[in-house]
Amino acid sequence: MALSNDRFITLDIFRGMTICFMIIVNSPGSGAVHWAPLDHAEWFGFTPTDLVFPSFLFAVGNALSFSKKKFESDATFLGKIFKRTVIIFLLGYLMYWFPFMHRQEGAWVFNAFAATRVMGVLQRIALCYFFGALIVHYCSKRTAVAISVVLLLGYWTSLIMLGTAGEEYTMLGNAGTHFDLLILGDLHMYHNAGGPVAFEPEGLLSTLPSIVNVIGGFLAGSYIQRKGRNYESTAMLLIYGALLIFAALFWGQFFPIGKKLWTSSFALLTIGLDLVILGVLVYLFELRKFRWSTEFFLIFGRNSLAIYLLSELLIISIQTIWVSPGLSFYAWVNQVFFQPVFPGALGSHLFAVTFMMICWIVAYVMDKKKIYVKI
Repeated sequence: MALSNDRFITLDIFRGMTICFMIIVNSPGSGAVHWAPLDHAEWFGFTPTDLVFPSFLFAVGNALSFSKKKFESDATFLGKIFKRTVIIFLLGYLMYWFPFMHRQEGAWVFNAFAATRVMGVLQRIALCYFFGALIVHYCSKRTAVAISVVLLLGYWTSLIMLGTAGEEYTMLGNAGTHFDLLILGDLHMYHNAGGPVAFEPEGLLSTLPSIVNVIGGFLAGSYIQRKGRNYESTAMLLIYGALLIFAALFWGQFFPIGKKLWTSSFALLTIGLDLVILGVLVYLFELRKFRWSTEFFLIFGRNSLAIYLLSELLIISIQTIWVSPGLSFYAWVNQVFFQPVFPGALGSHLFAVTFMMICWIVAYVMDKKKIYVKI
C-alpha cells in the first residue's frame, strides 16, 4: 500500500485506532468483571479507556486543520457547520432512544420522549465540533490558545464557586450536575444501570473543557502543515506532549484528573498523550514508512462515524433480542460460549474483540465498495 504524500495518512490511522478501541471498550461481554484497563476510572484517576473519547475529539480538531475547502461567505461556512452539528447531535440522540421500545411485564412499551437522554457521546462531539470550528475559523492560533486557557480556568472556577460547598468534585455536588438538572431535567440525564441517581457524564458544563481537546487537535495539525512531516516536527510534538502531561499531573494535585467530570487537568493530560501518540505515528508511518497494520486501522478511519453508529446500534439490538424469556442474545452468547471457554475477564475481553472484528468486516466491505458516509 502506497502512502500518499498529499493526504495526512496518519490522521486516518489515528482515527481508525480510536474507533477500534472505542468499540472494544463500549461492548464488553457479560457474566464477568471487565478487564480493568478496558474500564473507565470509577471517579478520579485514569485508565487507557479514558483516553479514547478525548482522542476522537482531538482527531476532529486535527481534521479541521487539514480541511482545505474555501467557503464563499460566512453564511456558507456557518450553514455547513450548523448542518453538520445538527445531524451529528440528532444521530446521537436517536441512537440513545433506539430501539424506541422496551419490554415491561412481557409486553412492548414505547420509550416516552419525556424520559429520553438528551446528551451523549455524539452530542458532545457535535457541540465540540461546532464551537471548535467557530473558534479556529474566526480566531488566530494565539487567540485560540487564549480561549483554551479561559475555558480550562473558567471551568475549574465554576466548579469551585457554583458547586455545593465541600462537595465541588462529587457526583451530585458539582456545579455541572446542578446545571444539567436545571436545564435538562432528571429524566433527560443518564441513569447508571437504570438507577435513581441522575448524573450526566457528557453534561453541558463539562463540555466546555472538552472543546479544548478539539482546539488542541487543530493546533497540532496546523503545526504539522506549517513545519512539515519531518524529524524536527515529530520531536516537537513529543516535547509539547510531555510538557502538557507534566502540567496536567501538577494541576491534578489541585484539580484531580477525572473523565466523568472532564476536569481541566484531564483535558491537558489527554491532549498531551495524543500529541505523543500522534508524534509516534508520524514517525512510524510518515517517516519510516512502516506498513504493518496500517490498512486495518485505515478501514475504520475512512468510515469512522458510520462504523461507530453501527457498533452502538448492533450492541443495543443483540441486548434487546431475546432467545428465551428474560435472556438476551447478548447474554446468551456470553453464557454458552465466551464465559465457559474463556472464564472471567478474558472471556469478556474476547467478546469485545470479536464484536469489533464483526464491525471491521462491515467497514471492509464498505471500503471495497467505495461506500464512505460523510456529513
